[in-house]
Amino acid sequence: MPAMYKVRPLHGAGVLAEHLPTCMYPLPNLHRAAGTAAPPQEEVDPSLQALESRQEEILKRLYELKSAVDGLYKMIQTPDADFDVTNIIQTDEFSPLTKNGADLDLMLGKDYGALKDVVINANPSLPPLSLLVIHSLLCERYKILSAVHTHSSVKSVPENLLKCFGEQTKKQPRHEYQLGFTLIWKDVPKPQMKFSIQTMCPIEGEGNIARFLFSLFGQKYNAVTSTLIDSWVDTAILQLKEGSSKERGAVLRSMNAALGRSPWLVGTELTVADVVAWCALQQAGAASSAPANVQRWMKSCENLAPFSSVMKLLK
Repeated sequence: MPAMYKVRPLHGAGVLAEHLPTCMYPLPNLHRAAGTAAPPQEEVDPSLQALESRQEEILKRLYELKSAVDGLYKMIQTPDADFDVTNIIQTDEFSPLTKNGADLDLMLGKDYGALKDVVINANPSLPPLSLLVIHSLLCERYKILSAVHTHSSVKSVPENLLKCFGEQTKKQPRHEYQLGFTLIWKDVPKPQMKFSIQTMCPIEGEGNIARFLFSLFGQKYNAVTSTLIDSWVDTAILQLKEGSSKERGAVLRSMNAALGRSPWLVGTELTVADVVAWCALQQAGAASSAPANVQRWMKSCENLAPFSSVMKLLK
């Protein structure tokens, strides 16, 4: 059968094999024979060089920061380290205690028809002096109905402790007072406080109760200042008052250094740290052997009426 379409053959005479394609995309040969000249080097982009230099500088600074942080960590972990952060305390956050009182209803909650009562149980063998000082400070700010009672677990209480709040000369109706403050001498291992008898678990420990009562002045502190105050309160109770003579000596040296930089333990105003530390010094019997800056600070405390009135209980 004859073909439908006649096609001319492409091979044969006159067609060279090397003219046929051997790959889909031909590329120039980058290999060079020996002795041939090397291809010219491409120029580096200046922006890329700047980026690499910046990266090296950032890595260098990161290593320096890491070394500085490692040094601070080792310093803080050292027992004798004196890490000074007093330069970042915001002194304008302190409010003098002589200003008008804060809103107790705002801080403690409004309870219509009833007086807010703070009830503290304490052992007369080791009276919580700091709570008595803070009570006197609160009386300068608020109208407080004070009372002292003796629990049946205690056989006898010294006369000066029974009258530690003094005589309340002005007898007013209960609803005219802003706060009730009741101290019960009781055989307890450590001071206990209840503010809301029905809903509140007791707060235990002189330092913790002092923090609560001092917060009623409405002072505001930043995180660093609050941490320093808490640290001094714990140090005063656990090491200055209840610690060994070696611990007490270390605390006195730290206090002397801190009081060389500021008139009070934390900043330029009286805080709960000063109250607790002063009382701990008195109860530990270390007041007479305190360093010079601590002695000066103690006199500043005793120039305030609440401290001087508590000193009468020590005689």
